[in-house]
Amino acid sequence: MALVEQPYVVAGRKSPAPARQLDAAWTAVVEQLHAGQFEGLRIVVGGRSAGARVACRTAADLGAAAVLCLAFPVHPPGKGDDPSKSRLSELDAVDVPVLVVQGESDPFGMPTDGPARTVVKVAGNHSLKDADAVRAAVSAWLADYVTSG
Repeated sequence: MALVEQPYVVAGRKSPAPARQLDAAWTAVVEQLHAGQFEGLRIVVGGRSAGARVACRTAADLGAAAVLCLAFPVHPPGKGDDPSKSRLSELDAVDVPVLVVQGESDPFGMPTDGPARTVVKVAGNHSLKDADAVRAAVSAWLADYVTSG
């Protein structure tokens, strides 16, 4: 497992760079890891919030076997009624198994289960502060995925 922080986070900025820059930085790191210490292993990409969106957008190009989304931002807060603000297309475009762990009162919305997508609701909001619940959901999914995938 590798934890990757986006350049804007490392630089101490609160606002993310444009999607193409986030995706390019992420892709470069994942490709380097996969060619190095993780060579020959299946890749499960994932992220939290904006990082989950990056993981979804890049999963196919990286040959990911699965995607883990923590607190996927379905839409900006208060914009759930505006279909033009939806980010579900990024989640729907993923063709491999996906786990979404989402706070049941997340102001960024709640995705639904899909053909290869499992959504686990945990107590809380977008911050996912219940680490034990998140850990349990992810551990169970990974254990099942590893034995069936």
